[in-house]
Amino acid sequence: MTQTPPPPPAVGSSDRRALAVLFAIVFINLVGFGLVVPLLPFFGRSLNAEAWQVALMFSAYSLGQFFAEPFWGRLSDRIGRKPVLLITVIANALGYLMLAYAPNIWVAIGIRLFTGLGAGNVSTVQGYVADVTPPEKRAGRMGLIGAAFGAGFVAGPALSGLLVREDLGALGYQLPIFAACGLATLAALGVVFLLKESLVRQAGPPTARPAFLSGVRDAATNPVVSRVILVTLIYMAGFSGMESTFGLWAGARYDWGAREVAFAFMTVGIVSVICQSAVTGRLSRRFGESRMLSVGCLMFGCGLIGQVLAPAAWFLPVAMSVGAFGMAMTMPNISAMISRATPPDRQGAMLGLNMAASSSGRIFGPVVAGAMFSSLGHDWPLAVGALLMIPAALMAANAGRAVKRGNSVSVMDPHTAA
Repeated sequence: MTQTPPPPPAVGSSDRRALAVLFAIVFINLVGFGLVVPLLPFFGRSLNAEAWQVALMFSAYSLGQFFAEPFWGRLSDRIGRKPVLLITVIANALGYLMLAYAPNIWVAIGIRLFTGLGAGNVSTVQGYVADVTPPEKRAGRMGLIGAAFGAGFVAGPALSGLLVREDLGALGYQLPIFAACGLATLAALGVVFLLKESLVRQAGPPTARPAFLSGVRDAATNPVVSRVILVTLIYMAGFSGMESTFGLWAGARYDWGAREVAFAFMTVGIVSVICQSAVTGRLSRRFGESRMLSVGCLMFGCGLIGQVLAPAAWFLPVAMSVGAFGMAMTMPNISAMISRATPPDRQGAMLGLNMAASSSGRIFGPVVAGAMFSSLGHDWPLAVGALLMIPAALMAANAGRAVKRGNSVSVMDPHTAA
C-alpha cells in the first residue's frame, strides 16, 4: 500500500516572524561586513601594514567562512538551527569588538579569520528557511534572504561613510566597528527571544553521526547537488574576480575614484534587493528554478561583457544593472534546488558545502583576477568572468534535467522516490 507523503509545512504567523528575524540576521551580517570592509585599507595603514597584509586581511574572512559553513551546517542538522545561529552571531559580535582593539596587523588578520568562522551561518539560515517553507515557495523565500544580502551591501558602506571620522585617528575607525558589534548583539537577542527551533526531530532511535567527508560523498553522488555546487563555484569565482578588481578597472578605464565606485556598487545592491524580494520567486515558480538559474548566469555574463564594451562611463550603471538582475536569479535558485534534492536531516550539511564552494570562489577568484589584471590587462578579469558563465549555465541546465529524471522515476515508482 502506497503511503501518503506528509503535507508540506504551512507558513503561519510565527514562521513569518521567524523569517523576518532571519532576514535581520543576514542583513546585520552584511551590514557589519559592509561597515568594516571599506575601512580595512585605512585601518591596516593605522597598524603600519603592508599592502599584501591588508589583502590577507580581506581573504582571511572568506577563508574562515570556507571552513565554517560545512561545520555549522552539519552541526545544525544534529543539535538544531537556533543554537548554531546564536553561537555564530555572538562570535560575530566578539570578532568586531576584538578587531576594534587589535594591537597589530597579524592579530587583526587572526581576528578577521575568527569573524569569518562566526559569519559562516548562511547555510544554517537557509536550512531554517527550508524547514518552515513548502518546496514550491522556497526559491521566493531564499530570494528574500538574498535580498537581505543586497540590502546589507547597500546599507553597510553608507553607514560606514557616515560614522567614520578620520580626523579622530584610530578612534575614528573604531566607531563603525563598534556599530557593527552593536548590531550583532541585537541580532543575538532576536535569536534568543524571537526564534523557535525549526528542525523537526525524526521518530525512532537517533541516527549515527555521519563521517566528516560523508557530506562530500553524498553531494558527489547526488546528480542535482553536485552540479549545482559546481555552478556556485564557477559563478562565485567570476563574481568575486569582478568585485575585487572593479575599482582598479574603473580607475584605469574612466579615472573613477572611491565615491564613484561606491555608488556603482550601491546600484548593484539596490537592483539585487528589488529583484530578489519581488521578482525571483515569481519567475522561478513560473519557469522553473534551473531554467532561471541558467538565465541568471548568462545575464551576469552579459553584464560583464557590457562593462568591457561600454562606449562611455554613463553606460556602466546599465550594464551593472543587467548583471545585478542575473545575480538575483542565481543564489536563491541554487539554494532552493539543493533543499529540494536533499533529505531534511541533510539539508544543513549540503547547504554548508554549497557555501564552502562559494567561499572557495571568493578566495581564489580575486587572486586569479588580480594576476590577470596585472599581467594581461584591465579588461581580462571581466572577459574571463563572462566566459565562465557559459559552463555555469550549461551545468545549471544539466541539473534541471537531473531533477526531471528524478521526478519521472518518482512518478513511475513511488517506492523508489525515497
